[in-house]
Amino acid sequence: MVKSAMEVVQAARSEQHITGHEIRSRLFPDFFELHGDRLSGDDPAIVGGVATFRSQPITVITTSRGHDLDERIKKHFGQPEPSGYRKVLRLIKNAEKFRRPVFLFVDTAGAYPGKSAEENGQGQAIAQNLLQIGAAKTPIITIMYGEGGSGGALALACGDEVWMMENSIYSVLSPEGFAAIMWKDASKVSEAAEAMKLTPQDLLKFQVIEGIIEEPEDHQLVCQNIADILATELTKLEKLSNNELIERRYKRFRKF
Repeated sequence: MVKSAMEVVQAARSEQHITGHEIRSRLFPDFFELHGDRLSGDDPAIVGGVATFRSQPITVITTSRGHDLDERIKKHFGQPEPSGYRKVLRLIKNAEKFRRPVFLFVDTAGAYPGKSAEENGQGQAIAQNLLQIGAAKTPIITIMYGEGGSGGALALACGDEVWMMENSIYSVLSPEGFAAIMWKDASKVSEAAEAMKLTPQDLLKFQVIEGIIEEPEDHQLVCQNIADILATELTKLEKLSNNELIERRYKRFRKF
């Protein structure tokens, strides 16, 4: 059954959707978290560290919405602050030093839009991620497993490949925001979702992403599907030299 764009949006936001914590615990049981951006703080909306994937050392970074209400408030419901983006960049720079592959898992409505984030350089932090992650000499694969909102998601998806789960979205803003801006009418949110072309099928058609990962109800099978894709794509990327990796990445973004 083919879902409408709004049905995909609702599925991406569902409480039954797979979480970053599940992905880490099922795929990377030896995950060791690393904290802080070495400048201003440790944003809990970004959870990152080192692990092994099929006996190979890797860096894993996930967004985190939290489990209970108190934790979600602390994490701004998965919307990173500048220290979160700087943490991501620090971890990727560390991975580059040892040419350790990086896997990023993204589920965020966007970067945190609060006063504190702006005061601490949200725009600059995102810009530096785009610039420096794009030039990192190590394989980088991003998987959108829920919402992928605006520059907050793009700053975590500027590596070699972007894949999406079947029930995920990737867009410049939310359908609600689009409806409010375009028509000043919140009731047109479904129409907005269709117009935005934010589903995995739309984005694959436009070659914005590399592929779509099947998402059955069983989360163990979901993780197995993710692992299979990561293994296949990583094998391809690791055959490339540093110069070939950067040139391929440059061409990928230039085509847009």
